[in-house]
Order: sequence, then structure tokens, then C-alpha cells
Amino acid sequence: MNKELVINATPDGVVLALLQDKQLIELHQEKTNNSFSVGDIYLGRIKKIMPGLNAAFVDVGYEKDAFLHYLDLGSQVQTLLKYTKRVRTAPKNEKISISDFPLEVDINKSGKITEILGKNLLIPVQIAKEPISSKGPRLSAEISLAGRYVVLVPFSDVISVSKKIKSAGERNRLKKIIESVKPKHFGVIIRTVSENKGVAELHNDLKELVERWNTVSNKIVSTEPGKKILGEIDKTSTVLRDMLNASFNNVHINDATIFEEVKTYIHQIAPEQDKIVKHYRGKEPMFDHFGIDRQIKNLFGKTVNLPGGAYLIIEHTEALHVIDVNSGNRNTAEVNQEENALQVNMEAAKEIARQLRLRDMGGIIVIDFIDMHKASNKKVLFDHLKDLMNEDRAKHTILPPSKFGLVQVTRQRVRPEMNIVTVEKCPSCGGSGEIRASIVLLDEIESNLNFILNEQNERGISLTVHPFIEAYLKKGFISQRFKWFMKYKKWIKIKGLSGHHYLEFHFYNSKEEEIVL
Repeated sequence: MNKELVINATPDGVVLALLQDKQLIELHQEKTNNSFSVGDIYLGRIKKIMPGLNAAFVDVGYEKDAFLHYLDLGSQVQTLLKYTKRVRTAPKNEKISISDFPLEVDINKSGKITEILGKNLLIPVQIAKEPISSKGPRLSAEISLAGRYVVLVPFSDVISVSKKIKSAGERNRLKKIIESVKPKHFGVIIRTVSENKGVAELHNDLKELVERWNTVSNKIVSTEPGKKILGEIDKTSTVLRDMLNASFNNVHINDATIFEEVKTYIHQIAPEQDKIVKHYRGKEPMFDHFGIDRQIKNLFGKTVNLPGGAYLIIEHTEALHVIDVNSGNRNTAEVNQEENALQVNMEAAKEIARQLRLRDMGGIIVIDFIDMHKASNKKVLFDHLKDLMNEDRAKHTILPPSKFGLVQVTRQRVRPEMNIVTVEKCPSCGGSGEIRASIVLLDEIESNLNFILNEQNERGISLTVHPFIEAYLKKGFISQRFKWFMKYKKWIKIKGLSGHHYLEFHFYNSKEEEIVL
């Protein structure tokens, strides 16, 4: 299996595309102003207690108050509150260690929030779900810090091991290692990637997380209510931390600064793999070079075509997502109807599992597969979908096909769904359906070209246009480009970019800087 990560830096932020055998399976966007991301820790102030909801609304600096439910307080919230108060009121030269701080009795799981929190109380909280639609962030007071191999949970002494590590001997070995190196009053969750790792790797990861907690503890003193205490590491590092394994072949990056940062980070977490990081220096846009832009346009529309001629219709509502499987032009002769239905459904299941990850669809998803009559075929489809979803890192539950052939999926949603508009309002006609004549476009290009070459005296000019226009300008021996060469005595480089609309064009100088006219 060939896995590649393509990191495209833009003025607005960073876009990460995860490819598996050249197919796009995940797409992440990290904006420059990346506030209220999952994992960020804030010093919240309780604004309102809602006994009916057994929850509180908390001010963390977002335009809408964040939501904190009683079940998300964590069993040691009383200790967290006392620790916060003690740290903020202690003399400057006094250092309060969590290992020496006494733990309170766990709160009652069926208790009331009014027994724990009060208005204007300060409490460190962590973003558990980013703001989505009209809702503010969802919070947790059970703070955890994720590393490559372990997750650190302050105010706890529990050590737990990922259920995906099946070997009882390996589970016991990992537990003993962590017990021997972890500080007092720190709980640890041992992640799946820890399997077969040595003491040094686990200890170093744990030490880094303890240092991060010390940073949190120190910043609690000076942080203003409603402000961020500590941000989660950037999205690029998060993806690499959670997904990097031996199956990764390449990480391509178009920005020199991010290239150095990622190479350093990979050298820290997996020194044997730092050679996979490559700096992309190609002249064409990186997403065009790897065919990612084309895949995005094909995969994010309402209709998604499948290789065998079938297609999916994907609809989104506020309450749920609906995916309808259609056989399209597949042969549906009566004798093969059941077999065709199974083949189409199996093919659709593969694409649906990919779409859920790609769009990061969450909540309730209802899939209307093509009707099948045999119970054995329904089971084959159900097992196939479960196997495909095993690689999905988001928590999910899949129910067997219902009497009507519907499969219901619930998938964890902690971030807004990835939504990319693939249909475009015509920038030339504004939706009227009429555009200026193509021959006028050539006059406009030449007019600008004449100004750039004769008035601005630029050299090494390149022109980017839609591929159809590129083909026209280069057509024949005595092409339009050749005519320009004879007229201006300068050769014009012409590049066709599929991202351009039909009548779009741009000029660039020899330094690849756009010439703004």
C-alpha cells in the first residue's frame, strides 16, 4: 500500500491531502487563524448554569458560549478546580507540583452540575468539538495531552491500554514500563502505535507530555479568563503523529519553512523515516501535479461516479446525511439482478467509506443501498463495509441493513464537515448564460501582452490560461504564439491550468510573480 501526504501551503493556511495508492482519501484544512481547534486548552469562566440540561455555558472567548455537560467534567474535576485556585493565588516563587497535590474523591457519575460549578467560577477546559454551524464549541474538563505513543491524563493514576493491542503479554509489558516511569497523579493511555516499542521511546514521549502539562500549569497563573492557555500542535504535525507508519512513502511539501519543520518533527518521532520528506519545487501548482485538484472536483459534488458506471447521490441536512446508491448504466437483466445489486453495493461501500473520511461526515448517515433479497448477500455487504471502515480513525457504529435495505451509520464529528463547492457560477457571465465572444478574449490577451512587453519592458513572460485556450494558442506551426514571437521578438511561455475558468488568464514575470494589470 502506497501512502503519500501532500502539504500545500497557501496564503490562507495549509491544505493537507492524504493519498493512498494515488487516490485521495483524506483532506484537511488548517487556516492561518486556527482558534478553537480540538485539543486546545482555555481558561473558561462559567457564564450560566443550566440545571435542566445538567450542563453549563462557559465563556472561552468565542462569539457564542461553549457547552460543558456534567458527564464531560471528569471524575477529578474537584481536584482540577482546587489546583487552579491554588496555582492562581499562590506566591510567585512557590511551585506547586501535581504529584504532591492531594486528589479529591471522584464525583458521583449521576450527580448534578449545581453541586460542582457556580457562576463566574474559573476552570481550565479543553475543546472536545469545534464550533459547528450555529453551535459554539463543546468542552471537556478532563484534560488530556496526546503524544505519539501515549496520552497523558493529569489528576489520575489509571493506566489503560488500547483495545487494538490484542496480545495479553504485550499489554502487560507496556503497563509495567509506564508504571515504572510515570510521575505520581498522572494517568496514561497507551496508544496502539506503542506496540513493540522500547522503554526509551515511551519514556521520552511521556517526558515531553509532562513538560507540556508544566507549561499549562505555569500559564494558568497569568492567563486571562476566556483566553487560550495552550494550543494543540498544528494540523500537519497532528496528522503525522497519528498516522505516520512504515507504509508512508513520501511527504511532499511546497513551502521551505514547513519542509524544515516537518523534517525536524519526523526526525524526532521516527528518525528512520526523515528521508521521506521531500521539498516540491515543480513549476506547476502541486495539487495539479499530483492530480488532487481534479479528484477534489470529482469527489465533493452531490453526485459521485463509480468506476463501474454506478453513482452515489449525497445529500446533507441539518439532522443527518443521506447517501443513495444508483446502479446507473449497469446491466440489470432479471437473471442477474441479485448479482448486479451485490456488485454495485460492494463497489459503492468502498467509495462510501472513502467519502466519510474525505468529507469528515459526522452524526447520522443513512445509506440506501440497492435492494437485495438474499440474507447472505446482505451479510456480505455489511461485513465488507465494516472492514472498510476499520481504517477510519473516527469513532463509528454501523447497524446491519434494515428490512428496507437501509444501513445506518453514526460517526463521531468533532470538526465542521469538509464542504467544497464543486459547481461554479460562471465568472464571465455572472449566471446569465451569455459570455463575450472568444475572439475578444484573444484581443484582450494581446492588448495586455503589448502593454507588458512594450510599456513595462518585462522579460521572461509566461501566460496561464485554460487548457482549451492553451491548445488554441499553440495549434499549428504558425500558431498564435508563433505570431506573437514574430511581432514582439520574444517567446511567450504558455501554461494550461485546469483550475482556470474558460476565459481566465494571468501573466507572470521571470520570477514567477504575477503581473497585476
